[in-house]
Amino acid sequence: MVFWIIIPITLFSVSFFGSWTVYALALRNGHVCSLQNWEYRNSCQTNDSERCCTNNHIPTISCSGTTAPENSLFSATVNAGAFLFLVFCIFHHAHILGRNSNHSLLSKFALVFGCVASCGAFVAGNCNPVDLWLLHYLGAAISFVCLCFYCVLLTSLTNRCVLTGLERYLYPVRIISSSIQISVTILYCIFFAQEDYFFRHISAIFEWTLSVNVEVFELSFVVEFFFFSSSMIHTLLDKRDEEKQLILS
Repeated sequence: MVFWIIIPITLFSVSFFGSWTVYALALRNGHVCSLQNWEYRNSCQTNDSERCCTNNHIPTISCSGTTAPENSLFSATVNAGAFLFLVFCIFHHAHILGRNSNHSLLSKFALVFGCVASCGAFVAGNCNPVDLWLLHYLGAAISFVCLCFYCVLLTSLTNRCVLTGLERYLYPVRIISSSIQISVTILYCIFFAQEDYFFRHISAIFEWTLSVNVEVFELSFVVEFFFFSSSMIHTLLDKRDEEKQLILS
């Protein structure tokens, strides 16, 4: 049914427009510097005529949602995105069970990584990096790493499962997207650990690249969800009932 494409579209819209709105608000309020800015100072004077950028103003996704009033929108966006992503993972798993149950084990692994990534994002979104920096960065790290595995597994399922008949077009696109996700995640971690402002700014650009890349990756599943049917949800529920009966017996 065409109705089900609303899941990936809504997930993309909430994540993409929500995160960039948070950045725009933080930029307007002077809480972060522009992604185009490459000049940083060790400190700022009160009489500076131009906006001064320090290590506290590097425009990462986390820093954009640190200070009021944009921190409320940041938490709301991440919470909504994490929930929608969890729904996305479950429904995609149901689609695999309904059409290609012989690949259910691989789909279950993907579902686990997707759920953990969703939980990590939820923790990062609700733990302010100023007050609860350890939990925030731990949740973000878990989310980014699990998203890499999730993208790889879904790309593999695209090659193995015939869900739409358009897999020969979707598969190479998702290979490119997964490769970008993995390589940029590694580079992001390397540059984020540096103390120099220049490298930290590069890490911020990499972080936004990761965000946009995974959002476009999710949006590509509009094709699969176009062929989704509500009967596949019943397949998922029936599988759970069978597992319960096996456990009880």
